[in-house]
Amino acid sequence: MSSVSFVELATIIYVVTDDWYQKEGKNFLRQTVGQKPVFSNSEVITLLLLMDFLPFPGEGQFLGFIRANYLSLFPQLLDQSQFNRRARQLRLLIEAIRKHWAEELGVTLATKFLLDTKPLPVVGYKRSKKRSDFAGSAAYGYCSSRNLHYFGYKLVTLSTIDGVPIAYDLVPANTDERLAAETVLSAISNCDVFCDKGFISEEWQAEQLVIQGNRIWTPARVNQNIQNPKGFDRWLNTLRERIEGVFNEIQNTGRNLERLLRKTILGLATHVAAKMTSHLLKLLLHRQFGIDVQTFTQTA
Repeated sequence: MSSVSFVELATIIYVVTDDWYQKEGKNFLRQTVGQKPVFSNSEVITLLLLMDFLPFPGEGQFLGFIRANYLSLFPQLLDQSQFNRRARQLRLLIEAIRKHWAEELGVTLATKFLLDTKPLPVVGYKRSKKRSDFAGSAAYGYCSSRNLHYFGYKLVTLSTIDGVPIAYDLVPANTDERLAAETVLSAISNCDVFCDKGFISEEWQAEQLVIQGNRIWTPARVNQNIQNPKGFDRWLNTLRERIEGVFNEIQNTGRNLERLLRKTILGLATHVAAKMTSHLLKLLLHRQFGIDVQTFTQTA
């Protein structure tokens, strides 16, 4: 794997982003009257993606770092308030480029997938929620694997066997696992989906087979009448480790998903989309350019 400087990395990300934007991305936006913004949409998206390649805890610190050290790359850099507004306006574009890159990685050929959920707290558990923008949308929930009581959402992710996320969704934290999965499962058909015991339900699994043709595979409980073939549950556990690795990668690269510090639903959705897209971009850089971003270190 080759090593690159921050300038080279930023340039590559801008080029692949702007190439897509000029060919396809701008068609997703409404035609607006007036002067084009000095700071381009491609630059906004580039910074949103770069934000998760450096270990800054917040957006303000990251933009301050760019302004202090690399203003020559982004000479018309916006202030944080303007950047936030532009980022929210481009949230659907970020999702569109994520899907485009996923196709470039060949996910349309995959027939086996991993499914899991992850807690995404947004407001302190005991803090008043009445004036929060998340009131009425987020909910109280419990994550048994972490013994975690929290207020927020579940992040539902569907990934290929080799760890490429193809679909995700945010649902209230108290949503049943199976109901939470239905949106992401609608993205595929006639496939095998491997998940944990939270998705056990013969009736629900049969419904998914009828609706989309997807076969849902879970470990069997010891009291179930029908048991899986010998060794299957052990093999399934090895697959489970892969999706745990995907979540760990997404959470621990750049900003922590549980500490995005967003105050609005729209802001949270925008930055979750940016994190999922930057993770996919890292896989794309690895495969197409031989760049392993995990080895990237920044020196001021």
